Amino acid sequence: MNNPTPCQPSPREEEGNCNIIVGQKINSIKLERAKELRRQMTPEEKILWQHLRTNHLHGLHFRRQQIIDGFIADFYCHAAGLVIEVDGKIHQQQAEYDAERDKVLSARGLRLLRIKNEEVRQELDQVLMRISKACCQ
Repeated sequence: MNNPTPCQPSPREEEGNCNIIVGQKINSIKLERAKELRRQMTPEEKILWQHLRTNHLHGLHFRRQQIIDGFIADFYCHAAGLVIEVDGKIHQQQAEYDAERDKVLSARGLRLLRIKNEEVRQELDQVLMRISKACCQ
């Protein structure tokens, strides 16, 4: 995918709070779980990560398996205030958990973008365009 013109920095970026979630305590068990999830990414997460890592998308910095308020987000862009979740079949069985999680993250002022595994595998260019648009809003 060709990267369009980079978006303007968000107020979060201008404040100098780059790539962090301020004011949260990180449980050591949760931290180890996030590290484990980074090592054992799903095939779809690996595909998407190759396009998000090292600031490939508009120069925006994404983190993977970021702990936010006790939840582990698949991908997080602090500058855009965006959480990206790559949803596999397990999410069909945990709709209530996902709804609560989305509520907590939204209350923090974060926007969520849910992408299905099939979309990553079959429509990667459209997925990257959706992420790009969400980051620039």
